[in-house]
Parts: sequence; C-alpha cells; structure tokens
Amino acid sequence: MKTIIRPARIEDIETILEIVNHAILNTTAIYDYNVRTLNEQISWFQDKQSENFPVIVATDENDKVVGFGTYGTFRIKIGYKFTVEHSVYVKDGFSGKGIGKLLLNELITLAKNQKLHVIVGCIDAENSGSIEFHEKLGFKKAGVLKECAFKFDKWLDLQFMQLILE
Repeated sequence: MKTIIRPARIEDIETILEIVNHAILNTTAIYDYNVRTLNEQISWFQDKQSENFPVIVATDENDKVVGFGTYGTFRIKIGYKFTVEHSVYVKDGFSGKGIGKLLLNELITLAKNQKLHVIVGCIDAENSGSIEFHEKLGFKKAGVLKECAFKFDKWLDLQFMQLILE
C-alpha cells in the first residue's frame, strides 16, 4: 500500500472521528469514556488550526484516510511554550504497516520547523507496543504516573516519553 502524508482537510474529519471513537470504545489510548460527536471533532480541528498546530493524515492511494496525527499544548503555562504533546492514531486494521512511523516522523519535522524543543508522548503504561514504537523513533522514558487514570474498571498508569528536538 502506498501511503501519503498530507495536511488534514475538513472532509477528513468524519474518518478521524471514526478512528478516535474506535480508540475511545476499545482501547486505553484515549482516557475518554464517551464517544465524540462530529461537531466536537470539527471544533477540535478548528481549534488546532487557530492555534497553528498541525493535523495531518495518512491516506492510501485512493486518498482514503487510514491514520492521523497532531500535536498541541502540553501545559498552558507560558514556560511550556516550546513543548508539545503529540497524538498518532491508525485506523483499525491498518496497524503494523508503517503508517504510525510516517505520521510521527512528519510531526517531528513539523515541530522542528516550528522551532519547538520537546515532543511528549503520554502512553498507557501497559501499551508496550506503543512504548517500543516511540523508543525506535528516539523517544526516551521520562517517568510514570501511577494510577492516575481510571478506565474499563481499573486504574491505569501513564508512561511519559519525550523526544528532545535537535
């Protein structure tokens, strides 16, 4: 499969919403409980645009969205303005095809171009696949918050990972 990375467009939001809602309902990749509405996802997209944060998509050769990535504010205090938290999600059934790597590498390039200094990944500590994926791209473990979230009737630990951009 040929994968193309491009900026997201408003017409991509329905598929992004499908990917997000699948993650909410079936994984601990997002600590939300309730699915999002199309209006909420459109608002999210507009907020990213207004804050000059990228939303990118991975598409197949037919321009069908198979994944997306973004980054945004890590914390709101001004001292954190050079640090962002990223998100990368691949559509169910498309994992293991290098799509996530393409998306995250593009986010790293965009962050460098915006003169950012650190990208943070916040990963469920039991998600060893995501942790290994991030390590392969140069991210380092930066601490664990124990039992800081609750989903699917259990306490979850949050693994922080960071990449210092050169």
